[in-house]
Amino acid sequence: MLSIKKFKKKINKYEIKNKKIKKILEYNKKKKKIKKINIKLKKPKNWIYNKINKLKKKKKKIKTIIKKIKKINKIIKNNKKIIKTFIKKKKKNYKNKIKKKIKIIKKKIKKIEIYTLFKKKNDYSNCYIDIKAGSGGIDAQDWSKMLFKMYIKWAEKKNFKIKIINKNLGDITGIKSATIKISGPYAFGWAKTETGIHRLVRKSPFTSGNKRHTSFSSIFVYPTIKKNINILIKKSELKIDFYKSSGSGGQHVNKTESAVRITHIPTKTVTQCQNERSQHKNKKTALKQMKAKLYNIKFKKKKIKKKKKNKKKPKIRWGNQIRSYILDNNIIKDLRTGIEIKKIQNVLNGELDLFIKKNLKIKNKKNYEK
Repeated sequence: MLSIKKFKKKINKYEIKNKKIKKILEYNKKKKKIKKINIKLKKPKNWIYNKINKLKKKKKKIKTIIKKIKKINKIIKNNKKIIKTFIKKKKKNYKNKIKKKIKIIKKKIKKIEIYTLFKKKNDYSNCYIDIKAGSGGIDAQDWSKMLFKMYIKWAEKKNFKIKIINKNLGDITGIKSATIKISGPYAFGWAKTETGIHRLVRKSPFTSGNKRHTSFSSIFVYPTIKKNINILIKKSELKIDFYKSSGSGGQHVNKTESAVRITHIPTKTVTQCQNERSQHKNKKTALKQMKAKLYNIKFKKKKIKKKKKNKKKPKIRWGNQIRSYILDNNIIKDLRTGIEIKKIQNVLNGELDLFIKKNLKIKNKKNYEK
């Protein structure tokens, strides 16, 4: 059983940690923002549905973090009171109470620490995940399908909404390319570190004698953009193609040219959509994606914004991978974090947070304390 001195030390440690989190998350600024929003909501001139909706969403986002910090503060204060009572009355059962409360503090601190990793402008946004088969032929297309399923399962585990925007089927099996839209708080913040080349090594089920085969797929994650952000796209710079959907979706989808492919000629950026039966709706979604991609090029990669997009992305081949999935040796190696894991099936079933959290911590180590 821990002594009262040790309990005090632990509580003080978590109190210091909580203060640091408050500073990083700009707790006091957020409280002031809530007050300002409440004043705006009371003004009749702001009683327009769109304005109210935006203000309420902003308030909800800020309040989530404030509530979590307040809860930790409350538990720490209660524990200090419990310790004082224990010292006065010397009752045995107080030690168990403190022990339980400390476990709760530890758990809650860990949960809120994640929010310190999401400091970038678009971290709270929804996002798109582009999956594209690289070198490796049929195996690469099969691998892209496996990754497609993996990210859907990961998003489901995080209670994010999923929308399949585009899915181009492979020649025999798998997929050549796909786009998934992930919606939810901090969707881009969570998914952004998955951008890169993913390498698969296994005994190929598509070659005679089950020879060892290496294949590659690229993942590109980019945020959706707000409606009020102005990205100028000239009609003359767009090439719009309509084609028949290659995926499932009923007779109507496959008979009519409802699928849309848009190419931005100056940057060679391509977006596709085929999930709707309406050509107009698919075009609208593809244009939204295009705006998001061009925004990403303009603001996220300023140094190379004049280069073509395909030059920005690493080539989908050996030497550029961020993670290797070696199935015949039953191991996954993450090259950026140094993490090696043998639970391959768990990862393919969407358990990616081990890599994501570690990578976010590495990128934010100036602000983040392990």
